[in-house]
Amino acid sequence: MRRLWIHNVLPAAFAAVPLLAAALLFFAVPSDARRDYLARVETSPIDWIIISVGYTLFAVQVLLSWRALRWQETDFDTRADRWLSHLCQAAEWFPLLGLIGTVAAILQTFSSITPGANPTPQDIIRKYAPAITATGGGLYMAFINILPVWIVSIGRDLIRALAGFAPPPEPPGGKL
Repeated sequence: MRRLWIHNVLPAAFAAVPLLAAALLFFAVPSDARRDYLARVETSPIDWIIISVGYTLFAVQVLLSWRALRWQETDFDTRADRWLSHLCQAAEWFPLLGLIGTVAAILQTFSSITPGANPTPQDIIRKYAPAITATGGGLYMAFINILPVWIVSIGRDLIRALAGFAPPPEPPGGKL
């Protein structure tokens, strides 16, 4: 029974944690804000890029984390570690992509205001609001894409403890 838990159940459970966290964060956003974001994304190519690349990297990382958490005869399958590390580092780019989208939308907003016109605050807010979607999407993708590598680190320690092995000494430079 313990073998079943260590070899199959715990790796699958730990690999599911980033999926659950991503869903929880998505649904924690107020429904009006979520609905507005999804409506604005339809017309924003930078958001399409952020979302498609972000979810693709996230899906690959979840699969790799499941593989990295599988206990072999004497230790974990470490072949996925290098790729997990690289993909986690790629998450750092999402806030920057979001910032590019935000700056581009702000420039577009200000260029749509005619010189000499006196726009109302409502007009400015209505034109400025789409600029925020890229920032939100970039931050969300960065958050969910750093979770899998962290879960692997925590999950391995717990599985080792349950299997009766002491954790190995940390390599220079930290884990993974």
